[in-house]
Amino acid sequence: MLERRTHGFIRPAPRLQVALATCESEIVEAQKLRYRVFAEELGARLPTRTPGVDRDLYDAWCEHLIVRDEREGRIVGTYRILSPESARILGGYYSENEFDLTRLQHLRPRLVEIGRSCIDADYRSGAVITLLWSGLARYMLERGHGYLIGCASVSMADGGHRAANLFGQLAGSHLAPLEYHVFPRHPLPLERLGNGEPADAPPLIKGYLRTGAWICGAPAWDPDFNTADLPILLPMARVKDHYARHFLGSPRT
Repeated sequence: MLERRTHGFIRPAPRLQVALATCESEIVEAQKLRYRVFAEELGARLPTRTPGVDRDLYDAWCEHLIVRDEREGRIVGTYRILSPESARILGGYYSENEFDLTRLQHLRPRLVEIGRSCIDADYRSGAVITLLWSGLARYMLERGHGYLIGCASVSMADGGHRAANLFGQLAGSHLAPLEYHVFPRHPLPLERLGNGEPADAPPLIKGYLRTGAWICGAPAWDPDFNTADLPILLPMARVKDHYARHFLGSPRT
């Protein structure tokens, strides 16, 4: 464990550290974490050639942001990042499997996609997601990208009622301007599923919206994960000042 000397005292290095994965073994460890969370914990159907590893054709073209617990020697949080350059080589974004992104065409040169966000069950107190967002903010700033896009998931365990009600609640105050709307390829029947019951947003969606993100349209059904996915767009120019100061502070805890 590295140590730092401050005013004559030796202070242990931070326990949790965030960085981009730098080797194949770190990427595989992040993919194993994804499998444990999505498949084993949440019941997603994840076709994979390697048992216990969540990997698809996008992974090789992505950068992988990780939070590592240095004392335990394990990766405890991750985000997958697809840059505009890699998306152009691939021919599109993962989100395009779920949404028609035609209206965002003009943003593509500065549009970064994030996804496969997950945190180990033992580390969901808030510190890890804060570190991940700090890492994302620094990535966007250092690379000069202007927009983040991704899918924020709501469980369909209740048949979709919560997702429909949640979209109805959020559409009035957090819907993007029309020119940024995208359209689900497998839309939920919102009128049939919505019943007016109050629905609490998952913590990740709450975090996106507090930071300044928009919802870009109605949710799509993802049958593999059995989730309703809300399309999220965050223009970096909309990130609220106090969040920018917070996330661009020290990337360690």
